[in-house]
Amino acid sequence: MLTDQPELKSYTRSQLALRNGSDRDEIWCAYQGIIYDVTNSRLWRKGKHYEHWAGQDLTDELAEAPHSEWVFRRFKAVGKLTDNL
Repeated sequence: MLTDQPELKSYTRSQLALRNGSDRDEIWCAYQGIIYDVTNSRLWRKGKHYEHWAGQDLTDELAEAPHSEWVFRRFKAVGKLTDNL
């Protein structure tokens, strides 16, 4: 995990899915249990980044990316992904 911030609010996968760039203005994605706000990134316009879609956990998809987890350091952590609220 890139950040350990216990003060982050918890969100379910369903709540994360609403931050996909079309249902709401926020564009969020998760990596290793942390949710990042990528709204201001020009690479995530309209909730899509190449073949990846916002509003979901991208942990498994990172292996196919031309970069590693360092890319998430550019974005603000806004929550923790949980299935238990």
